Amino acid sequence: MVKKEILIVDDQFGIRLLLTDILEGEGYSVATAVSGKEAFDKLKKNTYSLVLLDYNLPIMHGGEVLRQMDLEHIEVPVIVMSGLSDQVKGEITDYTNVKQVLAKPFNILDVQELIRITLDS
Repeated sequence: MVKKEILIVDDQFGIRLLLTDILEGEGYSVATAVSGKEAFDKLKKNTYSLVLLDYNLPIMHGGEVLRQMDLEHIEVPVIVMSGLSDQVKGEITDYTNVKQVLAKPFNILDVQELIRITLDS
């Protein structure tokens, strides 16, 4: 069985580390990116099963990453993470690859369940 690879995109080291530890512990392969630009560069070169994308990122904003993915036809399910989840929901309605908006701070059990549901659908 091939490991599913998840790309975690967040400029906060602690969140990347926490999510990496949890997801690797569940058997996923994990890649990380600190900025939207780094994430988009990785998305152009690699195939991922899922992207956990912080919306408020340096260099290239999460919304711009979604727009570029759309323009390049990169079809990967995305869970957007944001401290302003209600505002973000209104800004990303046109992106069909966004499966869920996760409010920060989040409960790690909710994240694990959301990832399982997204990868199984």
